[in-house]
Formats: sequence, structure tokens, C-alpha cells
Amino acid sequence: MATSILLSNPLFQFPRFPKPNSLLHRKQAPKTKTPYHSLKPVFSNKPSKIAFPNTPQTHSLFFPSTNPRKRPLIPLALGNQTEETEFLVGEDSAEFDLSKQKISSWIYFTAILGIVLFVLNVAWIDNSTGFGKDFINAVSSVSDSHEVVMLTLTLIFAVVHSGLASLRDTGEKIIGERAYRVLFAGISLPLAVSTVVYFINHRYDGVQLWQLQSVPWLHHLLWLSNFVSFFFLYPSTFNLLEVAAVDKPKMHIWETGIMRITRHPQMVGQVMWCLAHTIWIGNSVAVAASVGLIGHHLFGVWNGDRRLAIRYGEAFEVVKNRTSVIPFAAVLDGRQKLPRDYYKEFLRLPYLTITGLSLGAYFAHPLMQAASFGLHW
Repeated sequence: MATSILLSNPLFQFPRFPKPNSLLHRKQAPKTKTPYHSLKPVFSNKPSKIAFPNTPQTHSLFFPSTNPRKRPLIPLALGNQTEETEFLVGEDSAEFDLSKQKISSWIYFTAILGIVLFVLNVAWIDNSTGFGKDFINAVSSVSDSHEVVMLTLTLIFAVVHSGLASLRDTGEKIIGERAYRVLFAGISLPLAVSTVVYFINHRYDGVQLWQLQSVPWLHHLLWLSNFVSFFFLYPSTFNLLEVAAVDKPKMHIWETGIMRITRHPQMVGQVMWCLAHTIWIGNSVAVAASVGLIGHHLFGVWNGDRRLAIRYGEAFEVVKNRTSVIPFAAVLDGRQKLPRDYYKEFLRLPYLTITGLSLGAYFAHPLMQAASFGLHW
């Protein structure tokens, strides 16, 4: 009798276990990627409530404070299903949706590209009207050493390029995003052309340090390394409409694609390119060019992280904690887990375009060399 009374009292009832077909016993669905455009988190040291679009108000998401050793995963319960969602603070890189493209935008881009190339040729490249040759002569007057001139040209480009990038926030507030992009490209592009042309024309003028071109397999190995290096372009390069200021330029945080391997793919690709060309050419001019370019991109690693931290704060820290500068470091130590269908993040139009342009540039080497020799820079 006493036992019956106790069992009938709610205070002494045993806990009920969920039925086998309840939510806790269901197999979790595969991970799906939710871009930060869909979720609008409020980053703080405390758990923050995140509203999920098109979801009843009775459902909510909780994003815990970031642990550098854990990937922030949001358990999402909708209806009778459980889904483990990978929360992407950054953007999906190299994404190209053909249905969202406007023909008028690409017409503007083509027109702007043609105008830029025409102005660049008249104002800089053409020796009869431009200032390119005078600029090269002025820098060459500093020293008779091709190595010193090569380093000086690289240093000038690096200071201007990184300097203007560092002043971007201030400049955009003063003259606007599009105007600052035009200013940035208008100054950087001629300096880049001068540096590349000088390297092509004087790449064999230095002191020969080694000669490995007779090694049978070396050319194929270096060619492959050089080809792969172009897949490490920074994803913002693919946003051609922003590059040409047709669309308003933005500072992006990328997180998928090549960014899973390294947070600074441009630096990694440049190192691969420099090593391949330096090993093949094997002289002091190639070494000088590589030292300058690699040094510039190593500075860009620090400067790029600094600028993103200023612009995005804790959101960038989340991305930084689960990515790495050294390729695959975050993958190997568990901070980054590659999806099973990771290869699909490269099966996109920008990377297919890079493949075609890289192959085209290789076969166009004789044309580029002839054009550079014709300038006599």
C-alpha cells in the first residue's frame, strides 16, 4: 500500500525515458553549410540567440562563445528532425550564380576594361606617349645592378600597393568605394606592368648561380607547381565586377574553397610561382625578384589579418581560429574539417576560367616576351 501511494505521487515518479522513435534516437542528418548572410549573430562572450529565417519563433539557435580548438556547430531542431549545421561566418568563395548576373553589368565591365587598357597603353606603355620608359630609366639610374633595380621596382610597387590597401577604410569614407578602387588600380597597375616587363627583359642578365635546366623531369615538375599556384589566387580576384568598380567594392571574409587550406592563398601561390621560376632560371636577378615578391606577400599576411580584424572584429577571429596561414595546418590539427564533397567547392566557373587562362598564359609566353622586348625597358 505504501509503495502504491509513493508511486502515485508525482514527486516520487521515476523519470520517463524517450521512446525509441523520438528526436534523440533519430540519426542526425548530414551537415549543411549556412552562410553568414542567412544568420545574423551577435558576437559576445555570452551565448547569443540567433534568429533563423523562415522558422517559427518557437525555434531558436544558440551560438556559444568561440573555442579556438573547436568548430562552432549549431544544433538546429526543426519539427521532428535534427540537423547539425556548420555555421559559416565567412562567405562562400568562388561562388558564381549565372542566374543573378546582369548582361548590362558585363557590358559595362567590357567597356571599362577596354578604356583602362587604352589609357594604360597611351599613358604608360607606349614609349612615344607614356611615362613607363621614363619611370624605368629613373629607377635604373639608381644603380647599374639589375638585381638592385629589380628589388627597387618591387619595393616601390609593394609600398604603393600595401599602403593604399591600408588606407582603404579612410579613403572610402572620403571619396567612396568606387572612386577609391579606381584610384587604387590606376596607381598600382602601371607599377605592376613595369615590374613584370623589367623582369622579363632582364631575367637572364644576372649572375648564374646554378644550371638545372638539363634535368629531364625538372621542367614538368616546375610547370605543374606554377600551374597549381594560380589556383591559390585570393577569392576576391574572382569578383571581376567589384575589381572594375561596376559593383560596389567590398572587403570580404572568405571561408570556403582554397581558404580551408590556407587563409592567405595569394601568399602561398606567389611563393610557389617564385620558387618555380627561380629554380628554373637559377640566377641572381630571379633571386632578387623572388625575395622582393615573397617579402611583400609575407607583409601582406600580417597586414591583411590586421585590416580584417579592424573591419570585422570577433567575426574575423572566428575564421582565424579555424584557418591557418601554413597550408593544411588547421586541417591537420583538427581546427578545420574538410567536407566530404570538398572538391565541389572548386568545380566552379572561376576555377574553370583560371584553368583556361593559366594554360593560355603558358602558351602565350613567346608573345609576352616579344612584347616586353619591344619596349626596351
